[in-house]
Amino acid sequence: MVLLLVSRSLAQDPYETIHIKPTKDFEITGAGDAAAWKDADWLTLTQRTGNKSYATKAKLLYSDKGIYVLFHCDDEKISATNTEDFADLWKEDVMEVFFWTDESSPLYFEYEISPLNRELALLIPNFDGTFLGWRPWHYEGDRKIKHLVTTAKGATGNVTSWTAEIFVPYKLLQPLQHVPPQKGTRWRMNMYRVDFDDGRSAWSWNKVKTNFHDYKNFGVMLFE
Repeated sequence: MVLLLVSRSLAQDPYETIHIKPTKDFEITGAGDAAAWKDADWLTLTQRTGNKSYATKAKLLYSDKGIYVLFHCDDEKISATNTEDFADLWKEDVMEVFFWTDESSPLYFEYEISPLNRELALLIPNFDGTFLGWRPWHYEGDRKIKHLVTTAKGATGNVTSWTAEIFVPYKLLQPLQHVPPQKGTRWRMNMYRVDFDDGRSAWSWNKVKTNFHDYKNFGVMLFE
């Protein structure tokens, strides 16, 4: 029997579905060169708006301690200037991942990472489209997200891509429900990219109808 790791499950969900494999914990480098990543398949983000058609893809894994995320973005120019964490990163080049762990509650986690390795972590209550982001408290130690970014350049020194590697500890996500996930756990999830090299271009994994916070149209992640 062949199991497709990324599929659209028409019988159960009208959303993209990805099966997340377990892993032992490993150190991130920002390059995605750990052996564990070889066991994870790439998922593709589709361009939805804009003039730039850069290839954008991602991988995910999970361990007993947290979620690993790997982004790879083809690019020609880094359009980002923010040098502080928790700035308005979405106004420049950025990758974003959203985790909605409990479909009975309009509460989800958002994480943004810029090509300058600046981060934004938020807990979002969203009631019928009215939402606000809350920053984590005591964001340190084993509650802090690990994140590193590398940039690739061509022979002439021009940017060709950037890669972001992230580890999200469960201790930061608690007390959200279904955290930590077990084999068979289902979360909803979406990923986005925004690029400003030529106006605003946007990509997403699962297509949303209104904006990036259209959580009811997030995709599905199933933990193996």
